[in-house]
Amino acid sequence: MLRKRFVSGIAFFGVETLFFVLIFLFLILEKTVPILMILAAIIGLSLIGSRPRVRGVLDEGFARHKFWAIGYGLVFILVLPLFLKNHPYQIFILFNAGLFALLGLGLNWQIGSTNIVNFATGASFATGAYTAALLAVNTGWSFWILLPLSGSAAAAVGFVLGLPCMKTKTYYLSLVTMAFTIIVYLLLNNLEFTGGPDGISGIPYPQIGSYSFGNPIRILGMEIPFQANFYYLVVVLVAVTFLFDRRLRYSRLGLSWNAIRNDEIAAACQGIDVTYAKVLSFCANFFFDGISGAVFAFSMSHISPESFSFNVSVTVVAIVIVGGMDNAAGVILGALLMTILPEKFQIFQDYRMWIFGFIILLMLGLRPKGLLPQTVRKY
Repeated sequence: MLRKRFVSGIAFFGVETLFFVLIFLFLILEKTVPILMILAAIIGLSLIGSRPRVRGVLDEGFARHKFWAIGYGLVFILVLPLFLKNHPYQIFILFNAGLFALLGLGLNWQIGSTNIVNFATGASFATGAYTAALLAVNTGWSFWILLPLSGSAAAAVGFVLGLPCMKTKTYYLSLVTMAFTIIVYLLLNNLEFTGGPDGISGIPYPQIGSYSFGNPIRILGMEIPFQANFYYLVVVLVAVTFLFDRRLRYSRLGLSWNAIRNDEIAAACQGIDVTYAKVLSFCANFFFDGISGAVFAFSMSHISPESFSFNVSVTVVAIVIVGGMDNAAGVILGALLMTILPEKFQIFQDYRMWIFGFIILLMLGLRPKGLLPQTVRKY
């Protein structure tokens, strides 16, 4: 028995190590052919791992070595900037992937949990970013105060948008959210206090005491680019959101969302307040979008409407569909793939939205549940 558990542990951690190595190689390689090979290997591992028999073995291995597996993953995440200290742009890409993971986790409560296809992510993202930027520049308030304020401002916008959306369903609701995103984008371009097309500049870096996030990290005689500060910040936020998602998934509200997703009429007959649950999904989604926007604004020191176009909404929808609807781990995987891939294949940058659209159609046709499908709850 001990020998069997030892062998299964070695196999499980071997698979985890292989996955980490592939991610690292995918980040640092520049030539197209090796990148395609690494990408094929990552997708292949994900597809093999989703098979029932293999998934059962991996789940069993994770259950047996849960503490060590999570610890091993955390160590990899924490030391990754050390290995990328000569690649600051790769660290920035990972930070960007973390931001889109936050956006995807929030949207997953609507698309994945409640079956509300919301294309207003660009608007909620912009609400958080401009709230933080305007208050930081005009009042000098700290980033740590503006972070929850930006989320609350975006949640208020989600409440205002959610109420009229309750009068519509299916693709009509999606059209309303599309129109809202376009309206917000036009307002940002034409209102004077938002800076118009020029946006807002001079946003200060966050600080902890006297330490500024604009300074590099010095540890063990090594200097890590300042981008690592924002990388670690977004890692913490993604971890908190992931834990919040786990608690929400097993709560009464999470069950209500799933009931609405499966059959809205049956859910209402069982006593679920459908309007309340749907509007709350808008507020929860927009709150975390607003936090993401605040982090983005303080990391860039300058924001403009171009960063919050409709393309952002399409990208986040693609992340949720590709990664796996109603599966937080799948959404994070989708964010990594859909954020890093365009940076690796700059030659196709002009066709980015076409490619995203093709990927969405391909996934909906061949693998509608995503790379990591939703799992059955275990209480």
